[in-house]
Amino acid sequence: MSNDDMQEPFEQLKGARAPDPRAEAKKRALAAGMAAFEAAQKKSSPTTQGTAWGQRLTSIITSWKGKSIMDMRLPIGTAAIALLVLPLGYQLYSTTSMTPADVPVTQEVIVEPPPVDQPVDITLTEEPADKSADAVANTVAGPATTTTTETEAGRDQVVAAPEPLPKEEMAPDLDDGLMDAEVARQEAPVVGGVVAPQQVQSMAPAGAVMAESEAYVAAPAPMPSILALPTEPTGDEFTSFDEQRLKAVADEPVSTFSIDVDTASYSYVRRQLEDGYVPEPDAVRIEELINYFPYAYPAADSAAVPFKPSMAVYPTPWNPKTQLLHIGIKGYVPDAGEDKPSNLVFLIDTSGSMDEPDKLPLLKRAFALLVDQLSANDTVSIVVYAGSAGVVLEPTVATEKARILGALDQLAAGGSTAGAEGIELAYRLAEQGKVTGGTNRVILATDGDFNVGIDNPEDLEDFIKAKRDSGTTLSVMGFGRGNLDDATMQALAQNGNGNASYISNFREAQKVLVEEMGGTLDMIAKDVKIQVEFNPAMVSEYRLIGYETRALNREDFNNDAVDAGDIGAGHTVTAIYEITPAGSGAELIDPLRYGETTEAPAAGGELAFLKMRYKLPESDVSQLIEQPVTTDLVYGDIGAISDDMRFAAAVAAFGQKLKDSNYGSAMGWDEIADLARSGKGEDESGYRAEFIRLIKDASLLRPDTDVDTSRPEPACIMGTTGECAPQQ
Repeated sequence: MSNDDMQEPFEQLKGARAPDPRAEAKKRALAAGMAAFEAAQKKSSPTTQGTAWGQRLTSIITSWKGKSIMDMRLPIGTAAIALLVLPLGYQLYSTTSMTPADVPVTQEVIVEPPPVDQPVDITLTEEPADKSADAVANTVAGPATTTTTETEAGRDQVVAAPEPLPKEEMAPDLDDGLMDAEVARQEAPVVGGVVAPQQVQSMAPAGAVMAESEAYVAAPAPMPSILALPTEPTGDEFTSFDEQRLKAVADEPVSTFSIDVDTASYSYVRRQLEDGYVPEPDAVRIEELINYFPYAYPAADSAAVPFKPSMAVYPTPWNPKTQLLHIGIKGYVPDAGEDKPSNLVFLIDTSGSMDEPDKLPLLKRAFALLVDQLSANDTVSIVVYAGSAGVVLEPTVATEKARILGALDQLAAGGSTAGAEGIELAYRLAEQGKVTGGTNRVILATDGDFNVGIDNPEDLEDFIKAKRDSGTTLSVMGFGRGNLDDATMQALAQNGNGNASYISNFREAQKVLVEEMGGTLDMIAKDVKIQVEFNPAMVSEYRLIGYETRALNREDFNNDAVDAGDIGAGHTVTAIYEITPAGSGAELIDPLRYGETTEAPAAGGELAFLKMRYKLPESDVSQLIEQPVTTDLVYGDIGAISDDMRFAAAVAAFGQKLKDSNYGSAMGWDEIADLARSGKGEDESGYRAEFIRLIKDASLLRPDTDVDTSRPEPACIMGTTGECAPQQ
């Protein structure tokens, strides 16, 4: 017989339909199933969890209310096909992302061919490896059957097990969703060796549900809006302050404040914007943004008078009816041959929170840069607090760089912020190595844990003040984020006659500790105060931009007991007032009904009068500098002023817009960028080019077209005559 003849009968059977089972066979199958069920019931024990696998009937399903048998009466042919397909389907199911890989589970798949025509089911026996936590299971939604899961309590627990959805009913992108869920699952936090349920629930794709655990029910976590990300809380703390208000010269003709050379705010704002977040308003201190950049103001001729003011008056870029009074000073720069000795004590936070790449590791590299700049006239000591409290390095000559760097390198973060005697020990070492006629300074470096041994903040400030008066100053450097206590940083640095810096990256460490090392360490003047008196005949209103946390009372100016800011060698400081010329029509404050009138002075008169007080480093008696602000300092075109002044005005506009100021925030980002580019100048360090890029980042995070719906619409708008006209 040929092969064709042998294949012919099989070809004829291909389309044949299997005969339906006889009614008598169905009855016998049902009876056999019932008999098997009753036999299993008699053999089962109430104290036994589950049954032996050889006796377990896969069609019997435990429920919370009782036990029943499901008779689906599948044809024998269908059951045979199911035996082949369902194991493969289970294999695919068990390897998808819906099974938490972080939970070791022993799964036993029991597939027993039924002796009669009854439905085929799959029973899963799960034994969590970690008995202290419930396993979390995700399943694809569908009409649920149930399976028995072994639990620690010694009783059966019903867990929903899905039946697969028909292919045509599944979401078309479900496979993509499962892949996304797998990625999210691998990144989800693990609690007690188990993926946190709330994380598992939130990462499930559309069309997925989660089984409930006995311990808790995981509520769906809402998906955060991408538009909400820029305002996400950081956990960092800042001093809360109100913006400088507009003042009428007739009421308050005198403005007094302490200068500020801190730059921490700009460095922090830059990091937030580069990471895609809009910083909170209190983190934006406009004077620190302006003073971050060096300016080419004329330097003083000698250390006896360590600075002289440079001034100009020019049109306000965000309000053509007002003007800006620009005051700039630059600290005396010692000759290159001068080498004043320095006695430095590094007080370093080594608590567990410092164990992040942008904290202790960055700190060690930053301080290594500073050590490399020191000479044989300088000494270095290292004190740590928290995890490894104590003296790490006794006062050591800076030329022993290997020893100093080795002490830095061995530092490790760990433990809580215990504090102990950290701050007192640091000052004790500073006293031990004190130098005359040089710099004696403690440099505190932390991510925000200021438990340095004196717990009460007021007592700590008083302690630092007392040490300042004895000749040892304090600077503070902040690292990292999420725990940054900027408010305490500022308070300690101000009371310690030092400066506060935020080291966000290695480049910032280079700027603060290498390029500006003289200004950081070598103080040339202390307790520097500025007072400006405006002429009401020439100026009707004024507003100081920034310096909210540095305001002083009028009587504080002549009181040498009142502390103020300090200037380091080569440091530049800028202050900008927005002023409203008398009679310009741009006044926002109504004149007093019974106020005195003052006639305008003749040409060449004074707009204001500037006074500055300062103390030399070794003196407790202040010196006075005075200079009038005359009309010959007024420029009618902003293009006629120096690049430095235009750039500083751009930074002021940027800060006002970023913090949503009541003044000047209407200026567009593109206009601010154009103004900054016009004042970029040579920009050897590249800091101004970096700032222009930040303007672009800010414009993407807070576009000009954004409307703040949380604020009510103004009842009126400012007309061309300066009067308030109703909204149309």
